[in-house]
Amino acid sequence: MIPSSTISSPLTIPPLENGDKLTRAEFERRYEAMAEVKKAELIEGVVYMASPVCAKSHGKPHGAIMGWLVACEAATPGVEALDNTTLRLNADNEPQPDAIEVFPGLWLDISALLAGDLARVIDLL
Repeated sequence: MIPSSTISSPLTIPPLENGDKLTRAEFERRYEAMAEVKKAELIEGVVYMASPVCAKSHGKPHGAIMGWLVACEAATPGVEALDNTTLRLNADNEPQPDAIEVFPGLWLDISALLAGDLARVIDLL
């Protein structure tokens, strides 16, 4: 006999798991049911979930990049600095009409960025 605790109810929504292969509709259904999940992506039908990150190797460089983006936004009309946003692609892998435009050819001086020299980063744009 199977214990009742191991039998799932048909109304139970399975949790998202890294590597799951799902449709967009199923991914969104599971994502909405998991309030504790902060970051999960569906890329070509595969679920990717972020690992915890440390302050020195991720948080500090990320903060520097965000600082650069805010400075770029302030200096460039029509540019928006966004962080941790969701981008949905249509069936042709094109951004939805309200998606952010990508600027081809944009590059950053990574050593200046990581050193916190935002003036040099902006000067080289």
